[in-house]
Amino acid sequence: MPSRRVSRPLSPGLERLHLVWDLLIIVLVVANLALLLFDALFLLGPLNDAFAAVAPGLHGAYDRHIHDNFVEIDLVFVAIFVFDVLLGWAVAIAERRYHRWFFYPFVHWYDVLGCIPVGGFRLLRILRVISLLARLQRLGLIDVRRWQLYAVYAKYYDIFFEELSDRVAIRLLGNMQEQIRSSDSLSTKVVDEVVMPRKQQLIHELSRRLEEMAGNAYARNRAETMHYVGSLVGRTVAESQEIKRLRRLPMGDSLARSLESSLRDLACRLVNEAMEGLRSPEFTALVERLADSGFDTWLQVDEHTDRVTEQVLVDMLELVKEQIAIKQWRRRYD
Repeated sequence: MPSRRVSRPLSPGLERLHLVWDLLIIVLVVANLALLLFDALFLLGPLNDAFAAVAPGLHGAYDRHIHDNFVEIDLVFVAIFVFDVLLGWAVAIAERRYHRWFFYPFVHWYDVLGCIPVGGFRLLRILRVISLLARLQRLGLIDVRRWQLYAVYAKYYDIFFEELSDRVAIRLLGNMQEQIRSSDSLSTKVVDEVVMPRKQQLIHELSRRLEEMAGNAYARNRAETMHYVGSLVGRTVAESQEIKRLRRLPMGDSLARSLESSLRDLACRLVNEAMEGLRSPEFTALVERLADSGFDTWLQVDEHTDRVTEQVLVDMLELVKEQIAIKQWRRRYD
């Protein structure tokens, strides 16, 4: 796999040279667009007559020297713009700005199309101004975010794309709901195509989580668990009729206390051993066998189950659609 090329940093001198050239191109683009606009208006009869009436000398000079030679003059601008594209392409290759050497004309497609000396493509030259303004912004020479025009543009750009993305998302979710409603048996497909191929992994994950949950809960509450077990044994012994009869015998009370202490210790040791055994391979195998035996029953799908699953999914998608339909831009701009 080819490595990604990294642009080398420019020296201050080259950076200033880039800036001067970019400013020159901005001036030429503005001059060329102004010439295109003026010559288009010059072709309009009423405006041409008004121009001739107001400034007949200037009108004649423009008609002879500029309008009659408009194509040649425009080709001079085009030649400079073509040179700018080729120069920018060569600089991009030298600086390794893009991953491949031929990416430049595709990234700067508006510059390439603006070099075509045909009426419709000439208007694309105004896009060069936008790209150069972006470069001036990156250099810190201007800050378009402070401009009122940029604030208006950003607001309606945000509104437009939020409305567009919301409509696309709502349409997509609606199509999903229709697919769910028209499906013969969604639950069966989910079980057969999603759950069953991962049955063993799910059983293993379930048993592991049960072990961790029980083990961590016991580790955090071991003292309380032992106290509860001891209290339970003491209460059980105290209520036992056999122990009560034993206490009536000579030395019976001492025997009863010893028996209660032994039972309490035995019960605590039994509970502790049982909880410690949750981490053993034998318990893991037991849990996996129990989960495996009940897995098929848990996944059994009937008509009622399928309708419930379908309705749950449809209602969930409807809630998502309602959330998407909320106009977030109103909260930001109201």
